[in-house]
Amino acid sequence: MTELSVVITVMNEEDNIDPMVDAVEAALTGIEFELIFVDDGSTDATRQKIKQRANDHIMLVELRKNYGQSTAMTAGIDHASGRYIALLDGDLQNDPTDIPGMLQLLKDEDWDVVAGNRKNRKDGFILRKIPSKIANYLIRRWTKVFIKDYGCTLKIFKREIAEDLGLYGELHRFIPVLAAMQGARITQVDVKHHARRFGQSKYGLGRTLRVMSDLVTMVFFRRYIQKPMHLFGTMGFISLFLGMLINMYLLILKILGHDIWGKPLLILGLIFLLGGIQLITIGILAEINVRTYFEASNKKTYQVRKVIGGKAILSDALPPTMANDLSARTGVMLPIKN
Repeated sequence: MTELSVVITVMNEEDNIDPMVDAVEAALTGIEFELIFVDDGSTDATRQKIKQRANDHIMLVELRKNYGQSTAMTAGIDHASGRYIALLDGDLQNDPTDIPGMLQLLKDEDWDVVAGNRKNRKDGFILRKIPSKIANYLIRRWTKVFIKDYGCTLKIFKREIAEDLGLYGELHRFIPVLAAMQGARITQVDVKHHARRFGQSKYGLGRTLRVMSDLVTMVFFRRYIQKPMHLFGTMGFISLFLGMLINMYLLILKILGHDIWGKPLLILGLIFLLGGIQLITIGILAEINVRTYFEASNKKTYQVRKVIGGKAILSDALPPTMANDLSARTGVMLPIKN
């Protein structure tokens, strides 16, 4: 197995390809690596540039159209064969010379993810740095995953963490959160950052609302993915209780002879009652979906970091279903009962 796979997603970066390849090859001298470029629907000569440099350790994964950076990263990870996987931007703003140190830290101290922190960021202050600082603060505050720089693409993962990230939509900004949901140990190191030399940035203020929308998704996944009823049920019972309280009050007024018809409070009480019932119902349906997701896909609700000691008991033959399941999980061929 290759030691390191470097995944670079690119779109219209034709002028950056040759300098990027040269920089990665120079930085990773002495490391067995493969370089995977994922072309995310380029309309310039990016693909041709990569094809010219392709060899036994440089690969081009060409997507049929522009799917977005998260999907492109997933495609690169799916085609990677390395024991460790590094993500790198294709605009030369990340520095490949940071990779060897991050890789060594990952191996020496048993981290699962080493994330880069752009200490001296070479981007515009108003349009890039300020929105980024606000987004980083909100993500840290709401997800409780304390990474300084969520926007830095340069990260290195153990293979099993990268494969289970589940990148959809534009969730690449929340990779540390997705890794933390797997129980990954995450550390961060300061990395170099350079001003863009060629091409144009694909980012702007328009991504701010998308980040906020994805943040709501991440908060839900982080806190409630295995217990959605705790969210919807809590809100539902609070709403139901308020609705019952308001309507009991109005019932007493009615008994005492007051006219309650048309009062805004009556409408509010009904809204709370119906809203509470709906939220509780949504919670039940969400619980059913969660169980269907884990059981139908044969996923576990936990992940094991490592097992130390013990041994497999091979003396007695097992039923075929149990033997096949244990073999798949342990990699040991077990005797099957006839």
